Amino acid sequence: MPDQDKHSRTEAPTPKKRKKEREKGNVARSMDVNSVVVLIAGILVIKFMGKNLLSGISHFTSGIYTTLMTIQLTPESTVQYTQNGIWYFFGVISPILVTIMIMGLASNFGQVGFFYSKKALAPKFSKINPLKGIKRIFSSKSLVELVKGIIKITIIGIIGYSVIKSHIYDFFSMSVMPTAAVLSFIAGVLFELGVKISIALIFLAAADYAWQNYDYEKNIKMTKQEVKDEQRQERGNPEVKGRVKSLQRQLSRTRMMNAVPDATVVVTNPTHIAVALQYAPNEPSDAPKVVAKGQRKTAERIKLLAKENNIPVIEDKPLARTLFQTLEVGMEIPPIFYQAVAEILAKVFQMQRNNHYSKSTLAHG
Repeated sequence: MPDQDKHSRTEAPTPKKRKKEREKGNVARSMDVNSVVVLIAGILVIKFMGKNLLSGISHFTSGIYTTLMTIQLTPESTVQYTQNGIWYFFGVISPILVTIMIMGLASNFGQVGFFYSKKALAPKFSKINPLKGIKRIFSSKSLVELVKGIIKITIIGIIGYSVIKSHIYDFFSMSVMPTAAVLSFIAGVLFELGVKISIALIFLAAADYAWQNYDYEKNIKMTKQEVKDEQRQERGNPEVKGRVKSLQRQLSRTRMMNAVPDATVVVTNPTHIAVALQYAPNEPSDAPKVVAKGQRKTAERIKLLAKENNIPVIEDKPLARTLFQTLEVGMEIPPIFYQAVAEILAKVFQMQRNNHYSKSTLAHG
């Protein structure tokens, strides 16, 4: 049954499915990416702040030695000096700790964004189930982790061997070097080792990141039935229905308002109702049709758009009220209203002729 269920999961996860998985703490994340980012950050901090760190640690150790040689220890002074020493030591290494913490958080944020899940923090008793524990040990995920561990050990071993081999004669010469030179040499070797290991682990982390995302997407796939059930639930949700209807009304209103500039005339009553009519004699059906209508604020918006686009606005209370109550947007004027609408259009055409005559007179004058 599990195999059949696995093979039946062929559908890409829906946004709702992804959200549920995230709430459960199930996200695609590569710990190798976090590790290599933290490693590189630590190496860079030590590289650029190494002298200050070494000086601080040296001052700390010499201070302890001097204190032990010059004072008489009592239980009270021992506690005081111990506290001071701890605070001083953490002050010295705090740049490394803070940098590592910030880079670790940044790496995690870069992979999954801001993420917090109560369910992921809750104790799961299934994890202490011996049978499930055995299954996890022999799972494909555990096998991948085992292979990654072997590859890491091999990479570190090969790089470590090559770096030490290249400096083997310098190691033999350390016995005659000054202490400062020995420390500088060891620091240089460790830095070289860290850089080469980091470069190798970057490629391994990239491969692990790709694998984690692939494995995550595969595991959260859905069956066709799950997708259908989710769609059925969404359609039956009153909030979703209300949201869909609201969006449909908004879209319809936007389309209606976009048609007002193409109207021939707007009939009003005059304040509460506005109906925009379009008349195109060259169309197959030469009957005027309603392209927009509304009352109160919508009516005011229609009249404003009409004025902005030089569309005539004519007051006819009975006609405006009747057209608004009996016709929907997109419907043609029925024959019963032809006479009343024809009179309105005649006024419009007369106004247009008068405007044209006035402009011609002014042009010739």
